[in-house]
Amino acid sequence: MIQEYLNSVEKFIVVGDRVLIKPRDMETHTRSGLVLPASVKEKEEIQSGYIIKTGPGYPIPNTDFEESWKANEDTKYIGMQANAGDLAIFLKSRAHEIEFENEKYLIVPHSAVLLLIRDED
Repeated sequence: MIQEYLNSVEKFIVVGDRVLIKPRDMETHTRSGLVLPASVKEKEEIQSGYIIKTGPGYPIPNTDFEESWKANEDTKYIGMQANAGDLAIFLKSRAHEIEFENEKYLIVPHSAVLLLIRDED
């Protein structure tokens, strides 16, 4: 499923501790068969989706020179747990929606990800 989205977003560069997510469609029916209106979906606090790309992680300040806040080519990062292909459960309120080639994507900070489900295959 994730492969079909990779071709169109290959040139995206995710910055810092953020992840790019392709949201999953929310269920429109309950287990008993009741139809859920759109207003119910909007009130949900968490959402799920597949991680398409990740940023490099959290930058570590460089203390080798006086202006340690400036980024340079030697910037080092603490990696993140999220990997491309993971199913992420995240806080909807922290997500920023973008549209690219008529597809919706979400940019989410790694700190808003609550749970990752990874297929080890």
